Amino acid sequence: MLLLVIHLVATAAMAGLIWFVQVVHYPLFTAVGASEFTSYEQQHTRLTSWVVGPFMAVEGVSALAILAIRPEGVPLWLIFAGLILLAVIHGSTIFLQVPAHGILTERFDTETASRLVRTNWLRTVGWSLRSLVAAAMILTSV
Repeated sequence: MLLLVIHLVATAAMAGLIWFVQVVHYPLFTAVGASEFTSYEQQHTRLTSWVVGPFMAVEGVSALAILAIRPEGVPLWLIFAGLILLAVIHGSTIFLQVPAHGILTERFDTETASRLVRTNWLRTVGWSLRSLVAAAMILTSV
């Protein structure tokens, strides 16, 4: 049960963080100003890693541990649903958000910033659904 709780906490933390990023942080990129933006983006990327990195690591390791241990009462389909969502989230991060941030660390580009906000909905919905899956795992194991 402790593993499931740790997993839920890490996943819910990421869901909360991604909603903040989606609704507040990314949309405000356009208010920074082109001349200051690259410095801002470089600091944003570096500092954000310190916040999300530990939660993402705990979430990933605990998701794999749940698969390996398969806590009693947790259906296998629920475990796989969570892992598939995690793969979508990480795929989106690697193939959509990281390249956009790469461009934005070099120069501000309105289209890239807009694309970042649009494509980040994949992660926002993904982590929201993962939170529900993680909660369902706890409920089915009780």
